[in-house]
Amino acid sequence: MSGHYFYQDLVVARRLFEARPRKHVDVGSRIDGFVAHLAVFREVEVFDVRTISHPVPNVVFTQADLMGPLDESLANYCDSLSCLHALEHFGLGRYGDPITYDGHLRGLGNLLHILQSGGKLYLSVPIGPQRIEFNAHRVFSVAYLITLFAERCTIDRFSYVNDRGQLFEDVALSEDSVQSNCGCVYGCGIFELTKCR
Repeated sequence: MSGHYFYQDLVVARRLFEARPRKHVDVGSRIDGFVAHLAVFREVEVFDVRTISHPVPNVVFTQADLMGPLDESLANYCDSLSCLHALEHFGLGRYGDPITYDGHLRGLGNLLHILQSGGKLYLSVPIGPQRIEFNAHRVFSVAYLITLFAERCTIDRFSYVNDRGQLFEDVALSEDSVQSNCGCVYGCGIFELTKCR
């Protein structure tokens, strides 16, 4: 078995099982993949711009656009949050959301608004040379992602799936690996972050 979704779902579900946060929220990850893994052993709240067709045991669903203004009741709402292979779509209209060029920036800001200080953010996105692929997604350079996290989060762990679908877990982010995007053109970076403030 290989691939972005297969490995990111297993890696992050295992880390959440070990961490046992008080309240975990997921934003935009696959219900039939990662969220289903979590629902086996815990309740998870899901915020997604898309709808779901029927209730899922252990999943509390709210339809929400994480690019827009958030209700203040969601400030510091949870101690653990995941967003797997979703942020790259924010603002590109693929899932019925409004076209917003900086949707990923608004989305990341809202993710951090929901998360308590000291809370964990599990984030995966495509990595490679920075670009937008029409009617699909963004691909982020590792260097760009590091600048997005600066002063807002610490990077606790980094793993990635390469272009051949192989997982490399707990990899040091050296200058070479950052500049080369870990050798990926279209890989998957899996970040475990702690919110600083």
